Parts: sequence; C-alpha cells; structure tokens
Amino acid sequence: MASAVKLNDMTEGWNKWQVGLVVGVGALGVAGLWYYMRRKGEVKVDKLDIVDSNQNANNKASAKPKSLQEQAQESKKEGNVFFKNGQYPAAISCYTQAIKMCPQEHSGDIATFYQNRAAAFEQLGEKNNVLEDLNQAISLNKRYPKALARRARAHEIAENYALALEDITACCLLEGFQNQQSLVVADRVLKLLGKSKARETYSSRTPSLPSQFFMKNYFAGFCHDPIFKTSSAGKAEPLTKPEEGETTEEPVLNGEAEGTTKEESLFEQAQQQVNQQQYGQLIELCTKELELKDTPHRHKALLMRGTMYVLYGQGEEAMKDLSTLLEMEGVDTKVRVNALVKMGSLVMQADNAQEALVCFSTAEKEDNKNSDVFHHRGQQLLLVEKLDDAIKDFDMSISLSPDFATSYVQRAYAEHRSAVTQQSPMKLMKADASFKQALEKFPNCSDIYLLYGQAQCDQGDFTRAEELFTRAESLEPDNANILVHRGLLCLQTSKDPNQALAIIRRAVEVDPLCEYAHEIIGTIEVQRTNMTAAEYHFNKAIELSKSEAEMAHLFSLLHASQIQTRVAQKLGIEVPTFGP
Repeated sequence: MASAVKLNDMTEGWNKWQVGLVVGVGALGVAGLWYYMRRKGEVKVDKLDIVDSNQNANNKASAKPKSLQEQAQESKKEGNVFFKNGQYPAAISCYTQAIKMCPQEHSGDIATFYQNRAAAFEQLGEKNNVLEDLNQAISLNKRYPKALARRARAHEIAENYALALEDITACCLLEGFQNQQSLVVADRVLKLLGKSKARETYSSRTPSLPSQFFMKNYFAGFCHDPIFKTSSAGKAEPLTKPEEGETTEEPVLNGEAEGTTKEESLFEQAQQQVNQQQYGQLIELCTKELELKDTPHRHKALLMRGTMYVLYGQGEEAMKDLSTLLEMEGVDTKVRVNALVKMGSLVMQADNAQEALVCFSTAEKEDNKNSDVFHHRGQQLLLVEKLDDAIKDFDMSISLSPDFATSYVQRAYAEHRSAVTQQSPMKLMKADASFKQALEKFPNCSDIYLLYGQAQCDQGDFTRAEELFTRAESLEPDNANILVHRGLLCLQTSKDPNQALAIIRRAVEVDPLCEYAHEIIGTIEVQRTNMTAAEYHFNKAIELSKSEAEMAHLFSLLHASQIQTRVAQKLGIEVPTFGP
C-alpha cells in the first residue's frame, strides 16, 4: 500500500489490537490470540523448557522392590542428568528404556518420555525422529502443551506453517493465553503463514481500482501533485477546467471522441479523464502515448501511469515507471519530487525504511519548499511510531502549505499518539487543542472529526466520540470508513453485535470495495462463531487488498479464525462469543 494507503490505515483510526479489544478479545479462547496478533512490538523468545524434570536423579533407592513404572521414572531421571550435561545419545538411551519399560496404562508418563526423547533428538538435529516422538507423545496426551509447543517449532523449521499454527494455537488454548512465550510463537507463525499465502496469491490476482474512499484519501495526501491536483482542503479537483462547450464524455483511444480534435494527444485525453475523475483508461492511454517516439509528454505520462499502478496495487510496475522517470534528464522539478515521494512510500511499504528515507531526503534537497515531501515523510514516521520526528515534518508541511487540511489532522493525531504513549495528561491537552484548532480552520473536513473522534475513544469519552462521528457522517453520508468507525463504537458501548453489524454493513452497501469494512465484519463474525460469513468477508477483503503486506495480514486473520475454531472443537474447549 502506498503512502495514502497507509494514510488510509491511519484515518481508519483503530489500531488492529484496539479492534480486537472492541470485538470481545479477552484473555481466554480464540479472543486471546486475536488480541495478541494485533499488538505491536517484539518480545525476545527464550528456549522452551528442555525436559520434564522435578526431582534429583540421585535419590536413594527405596527399600522395597520398585514397580516397572517407578523403574521407568528412574530411567527418565538418569536421562535428564545426561541431557543437562549435553550427553544426548546417552539421554536418548535412557528415555528409550523408560518407554519400553513403562506399563501402557501409564500413558501420561510414556508421553513425557517421548517428549523428552524428542528434545534430545532436537539437540542432535534429527528432525524426523523429533516429529515421530512428538506425534507419539501427543497421541497419548492431546492436552500436552510442552509437546505441542515443541512440535509447532519443528513444523515451523520445516516451513509447514499451517501445522505449526494448529499446534501452537492448541498450546495457547490449553494455557489460557497466559504464556507469553507461546503467544510470541503464535504471532510469528501467523505472520509467516500469512506472508507465505500472500506471496502465492498476490502476483496472480487481477488488478483493480480501489474504493472511492481509498482514491479520495490518496489524492488528498498531495498538495502539489503535478498530475492529480487537489484543493487546499485535500479534495480532488480538475487540473484544468474544460472550456465552455467542451464535451465531458469519455474519449476513445484513437483521439476521435466527440468534442475533441484529432490533434489532441493521448496524454491530453488522459488529462481530461482525470478532470472527470474517470481513471479506468489512464494506464492504456499513457502506454499508447509512451509508445510514440517524439512525444513531449513522456515525463508526465510515466508519472501518471506509475501513480495508477500504485492505485491498482501493482508495486513492481509502479517502481519501474518511477525509476525510469528519475533516470531521465530535463525532468521538471515538481515531477521529480512527486516521483521521489511516491517511490519513498512504496519502498517504506516494502519494509525498507532506510532506502525510503533516502528518497525523501533526495526530494527535500531538490525542493525544500514542497510541503508534500514533509507531509509524506511525516506520515511514514507516524506509522512506525517515530512520533517526535513526524510532528516536526508535519509542522514544516503546515508552514509551507498553511491551507492544507490533511497535515493538520495528521499532526494532531501524531500528538495524540505521543501523549498516549508517554501517558502524559499535559500532552493530551495539547493534542486536544490541536484538533480544535484544525476544526476551527477546516470546519467541513470530515477527516478531522473522524480522527478526533478516535482520539476521544482512546480516552474513553464515547459520548463525545459519537458526536464527532455523527458530524463527520453529516458531512460525508456515503463515507464507508465513517460508518465502520460508528459501528465499532456502537459495539464498544452497547456490546450488541447485531446493531454494530447493521451499521458496518451499510458501509459495504455504500462502498462494496471497502476492504476495511469486510475485514471488521469478518472479525465480528468470528466472535459470533459464524464462520461461513467470517470466511466470506475475509476472502472478500483479501480480494480487494492493494498490497502484499495487507494481503498477508488478512490471510493471517482468515487462517487464525479457521484453525482456532477447529482446534477448540477438537480439544472440547468453549470460546467466548457474542451470542447469536
């Protein structure tokens, strides 16, 4: 997702873990894992407990003859001593003896012996033996968290991520989601599985334009775009106003549409399409223009096509066009800077922050008076929680373009995030003042009401949040994102999933391409154990995703819901729900 796609994430407001809390994520059952996979940050993973051992192997022998079970336990204890001393073959021999000796009715003990022997095989790198022993242990005791966790690790090493997720999910359920180490593994495996599925799927998907809200937010993110001009309030507007009597009908590719002249170039036809906010033919028009040897529009045609590739979610094609443009000589400074900003956002999306910042720095050197450079760099810094640097960039953007509403709202939200992170009441008051200042200057900007409402939700002032969301909806009644926010707020306050779903389904009605609405509906349906509906909406969101990273996240949600439901049923564990 390019820069404004990420802006879309921020204007959508609810962090993933916050959404989890809203939809009933608790400390038990399915909800626990859904909560965790939305949290940010990393936790260092320590090694799993190596063996089950509670006693010293040198206990004095009992006076009376020992049973076979007791003798098996003695062999296990000897094996544990060898294990701790790094003598793994000797440990394996002791565990094998314990397995053979122990009566079959003591299945729990035998499961422990297999698990311990698997741990020794693991130290020797004997992967097949590790899995065989863990399979035996779990067949004897399906509620054995330690064996499940070790088998999950073995599956992860073998890149069998779905099997790894199933085992670590079972482990989390059995531990009541109280073991931080298991949660870390679950989060990691979920991400790996999601990335694996997205890698397989994304390149073969059929590109399509995103929702109207997505498009509006993307164009609203630029104050000085030389191709897609926006007003000071961040609304798309024509590059040039059509002359009186000029047709507004969609032109055909041969340049002979009614109301146009044969001399009108293909790129000029594309510009007319932009004026009419019709974007479906732009790539084709630009491609035909670029096939001409002596076109004077090569630079802008590359920028326009590259931008459209961004919006279609075709990142590689976008990078090719932007790179080609930046290698050319004689490119207008505004065009170069816009290309660098869009490239920086694409590179950041690919998790290469250092290279992305180089793009923004280069753009700043070429034109340090272009507010788009500072606005988009600030936006990317906001997304990675470098809040102080983000605020500085937004301040610079505002000083250069004091009538650009989008920078004001992003700055206020960055201040709010900083205050929440630092738990500073004084900074919260300052952020609140920034939101109010933005509203005074731009009283008809729905995005300000939306993010201000989210900030109020963060502070627990749901009444004020509802007032702000209602005002935002009055300004843009067909804005799907506002409806999703209202639905989430309804769920948080009323705890009524049916009422919340009714609001969020309206978002899908007004904008069927709203990926975020489908994701949230899927999340709520999981908690209602309505898996058919949940899978439908997750798959729809996957179909609409505009970046491989976003698709990976959605695949993670889909597989988490499927596997947690299946594992809970297998273990006979009830999970919390919202009811019918």
